[in-house]
Amino acid sequence: MLIEPDVKFIKELESMGGDSVKKCYQCATCAVACPISPDNKPFPRKEMIASSWGMKDKVLKNADIWLCHNCGDCSTLCPRGAKPGDVLAALRMMAIKEYAFPKKVAELVNDPQKLPLLIAIPVIFFIVLGVICNMFVEPNWLNFSPKGDEIVHGHFFSTWLVDLIFVPLSMCVVGVLLISGKRFLDDIHANAVEEGKTENKNFSIIGMFSVLPVVILKILRHDKFVECSENRERSTSHMMVLFSFIGLFIVTGIFFVVLYGFGIHGPYSQLNPVKWLANISGIALVIGALIMLKDRLAQDTTKQGSTYKDWFLVYLVLILGFSGLLTEMTRLGGLGCLSYTLYFIHLVCVFILFAYMPFSKFAHLFYRTLAMTYAEYAKR
Repeated sequence: MLIEPDVKFIKELESMGGDSVKKCYQCATCAVACPISPDNKPFPRKEMIASSWGMKDKVLKNADIWLCHNCGDCSTLCPRGAKPGDVLAALRMMAIKEYAFPKKVAELVNDPQKLPLLIAIPVIFFIVLGVICNMFVEPNWLNFSPKGDEIVHGHFFSTWLVDLIFVPLSMCVVGVLLISGKRFLDDIHANAVEEGKTENKNFSIIGMFSVLPVVILKILRHDKFVECSENRERSTSHMMVLFSFIGLFIVTGIFFVVLYGFGIHGPYSQLNPVKWLANISGIALVIGALIMLKDRLAQDTTKQGSTYKDWFLVYLVLILGFSGLLTEMTRLGGLGCLSYTLYFIHLVCVFILFAYMPFSKFAHLFYRTLAMTYAEYAKR
């Protein structure tokens, strides 16, 4: 094999949190210690040496970097402080950038200096589009204490205008993920065949997705998280956030059908069972994000570090949850101006979550699900 080290790749890997990769001296402690690594060609030892040599295609087109759940066992036990868990986390972010479409957006999303621009885009977009479409239709929205029943967020920013933005946005995100996912599956299958990690030479998308229910069940139960020892407690906060988003997705879908199918406009009664699900999901989202924040602040950085991509997602989820709950609480409390302002902030956060999802760490939910499904299909 002719090895041509990609120095640019190594430097980018180091800048994204994998700066400890060169400390690895191939003792294989990480591969032995990992409780979820396969016996056949285990990770992360082979990924560490390939990364150190700058073999970009060897690692970014490798499904194994996604089978790692970053539990930290390998980093804790590494005698050299090479932090394999951090290196694989950096590789996953580089893979997201590699498969992102368009790549320029991925570069913006993962550059901390561009964060003000990323926030300004939806803020300006909402304001301009809202003014053009007569967003400010509530005449007394600056009044701090109107009657509670007069506060209707659809009177500040029209509900149809919100859906006019988010429905096409969601369709675009799905399209981007489908394009990226197709390239991703083609590459990881070619890599698996080349390295002898599968006996299925001919890839079948139907065959792969026939095992998807098994993988979904594993994800919902967080089976892999539980197998880890160093950060096993992380499964609680991750499950809270995951099930919160599932609950909020169900709520949004139901109210969308109620609004456009039956013509019943909000705000809806707090006694409505769907509102119960919304409130419980919102509270669980905030609590889960707070636990994540606490864990990251308390973690030993000599064993496992956090980077911009981690903090960006945690704070976004936290602000998203708080803004949603406070929007409802201030509406019920009759604080009109504050409620409308919080609603605007919440819309901006939802836009950021959706629009930048294929390019941020949040995309790991998509890629890891695909990789785990492929591994199940390939009998990895």
